[in-house]
Amino acid sequence: MQCPACGDQLVTTTIEGIELDICKNGCAGIWFDNYELEKMDEKHESVGEHLLQLKKAPNINIDYSQTRMCPKCENRKMLKHFVSSNMEIEVDECPECGGFWLDPGELGQIREQFETDADRNNATTEYFKEVFKDDLKQEQAETQETLKHIHKITNMFRFICPSYYIPGKQKWGAF
Repeated sequence: MQCPACGDQLVTTTIEGIELDICKNGCAGIWFDNYELEKMDEKHESVGEHLLQLKKAPNINIDYSQTRMCPKCENRKMLKHFVSSNMEIEVDECPECGGFWLDPGELGQIREQFETDADRNNATTEYFKEVFKDDLKQEQAETQETLKHIHKITNMFRFICPSYYIPGKQKWGAF
């Protein structure tokens, strides 16, 4: 595979049973197939600690703002997005295969952000509560109003259609 950042050839390296593709002779970026990053993204995980020491070659210049192509999928552009609700670390992800491209130093930044996945999830929950709190309150009020309306209609039908009548099961009636 070819490096999406500098064009150098990626070197497949196996780390504790996980095959990663690393740009060892170029920009020092790392390609993680779908779900591989989750095995190395927390500070307490010892898997891949030596990946934190990777350094890019001094003669390599990278344009970090450039849209990159997935090294695994043919002619597929990767999407940039933030790894967590802190919006500090932006990574490239392939929408087709779910792989991640991390530039040099991003793995270390990801590992330093939160101690565990639970901390990351709590921060995300708090972020969404903060951003959408007014919208959620409004939606909840509308839902309560709709529920009241449904109960009124249900009560009206209770008098029109007795509970012992089940459509299609009686030999009498119009249905």
